[in-house]
Amino acid sequence: MKKTKIMKRLSAVLALILTFSCTDLEETTYSELSESNFYNNELELIQATLRPFTHMQAWLSWSGQNGYYYHNELSADQTAWPQKGRHGYDNADHIRQHYHTWTDQEGRLNNAWKLMFTGLGYINSAIESIEEVDPESINVTQIELESIIAESKVLRAYHYMKIMDMWGNVPIVTKVGIPTNPETVSREEVFAFIEQELLENVEKLQVLSPQLLGRMSRAVGYAILSELYLNAEVWSGVPRWEDCITYSDKVMNGEGGSLTGTIALDQDPLGPFNNTNEDSPENIFQFPFSRVNGFGYHWGSFYMGFSNMTAALDVNFSGNNAFVVVPSAFDAYKENDIRKQEWFLFGPQYKYGTDQPILGSEEYNGQPFIYVNNIRRNTEGQTGEGSMTDGEENSGARFFKYRSGTQDDPNYLEGDYVVYRLTEMYFNKAEAIMRLNNGVANAEAVTLINDSKSRYFSPEDWMTEKYNTSSLTLEELLAERGREFIFEGKRRTDLIRFGVFTTGSWWDHQPSSDSHLNIYPIPFNQLQANPNLVQNPGYNN
Repeated sequence: MKKTKIMKRLSAVLALILTFSCTDLEETTYSELSESNFYNNELELIQATLRPFTHMQAWLSWSGQNGYYYHNELSADQTAWPQKGRHGYDNADHIRQHYHTWTDQEGRLNNAWKLMFTGLGYINSAIESIEEVDPESINVTQIELESIIAESKVLRAYHYMKIMDMWGNVPIVTKVGIPTNPETVSREEVFAFIEQELLENVEKLQVLSPQLLGRMSRAVGYAILSELYLNAEVWSGVPRWEDCITYSDKVMNGEGGSLTGTIALDQDPLGPFNNTNEDSPENIFQFPFSRVNGFGYHWGSFYMGFSNMTAALDVNFSGNNAFVVVPSAFDAYKENDIRKQEWFLFGPQYKYGTDQPILGSEEYNGQPFIYVNNIRRNTEGQTGEGSMTDGEENSGARFFKYRSGTQDDPNYLEGDYVVYRLTEMYFNKAEAIMRLNNGVANAEAVTLINDSKSRYFSPEDWMTEKYNTSSLTLEELLAERGREFIFEGKRRTDLIRFGVFTTGSWWDHQPSSDSHLNIYPIPFNQLQANPNLVQNPGYNN
């Protein structure tokens, strides 16, 4: 199934909104247009609802260097942005993320706050405007209008869930500019607000279908609730494992709909991430992108090496040689694991379709370019895996989970960025089962994880690689979850839930007892701007 015309139009609408929202134009008034007469049909309501989605891409995915993704990945144990020769020091921003030495004056953290709360402002504005619409005046039913409003409220709940994950204690704001200086409320209160918003609105959403790709469907709402309850003990102080199972089941049973008619695990390891991934039976929520409509998606900026890799992949974009795979994370995959073979760039690199070596451009200028599993300078007598300031242009395995296709591919750069997929519901349910069983796996939990893992091993290898109730411990579940969801922006949250975000060690990161690091500080600039904000514990000077 190619992207439908509806999906292509949606990508075009998103691109159009993003383009004009980021352009400073001189205002010329040709007619009087206000909220009271702007909404003339259902399409215009949907356009208002979609505006926050374009903004969300800047903080949720790796399309921005300041958002949720950046902080949730670079502070964890799988990816890093080390200095590589003369590149990537960037005021030591990425180094502080890796070593957990951040302060409340981090510029990127302040930008993440602004991006995420600005997104809330867009959502609140849309809700306020649409709630004033008389459905009869624009030929929509009351049920249709309530569904559109519910979509924005579920999106608002999702924003708050990610904000709560990062900062814990934050203001709750549902009106634009009211109050001027909102007060900090506890994380428990934020959790209760999110839960109420979701439960009051999720059943009003439409079921997931190709026409709902990239929007808040009922399946997406169920997936958000599954994640909320999975982390409830951390976020609210009260475990909610049974509720996590309930909403994971709703997604798994297809109660929220699917993009392909039947929701199922994709047996192709690249199916959820390739350039036709709207066809994947397991994807639940993704940002639709389309090169044809001027809004193509590629991952080059962060994960791809410099321009020499353009020829290796036969693409027309290059990267800034930023994120790398932490050596201990790459070592977590066995050699016979298909994920290690398919999801990473490693070893010698060649021009696409040839045996002609790609050449380095920095430390290995003119030499065959080989990605290595360490982050250290190749100097005489140096051993070990190095540190965050020892990198070179070829340091670390690189990301290759998403595929753009080559330039002659008719679907080149047509792939979408995935936020939720069915596999996550399998893992959520398995973990909840084990938590309720004192950390011990039963047959159902083992089956859930094996159903995912079996896709990545040959039939011959699988007999020795599959889990049983003894080998699937909580520690192993966290490890397998890391292998499955690497690069998907979830790792910090998982480490915190398992209690090892600060106490764990990986590569050159040393453990600490500073549990206050489980949430970020309220940015200093925000404290200065709003006297009613209260700094999180452990960050007061």
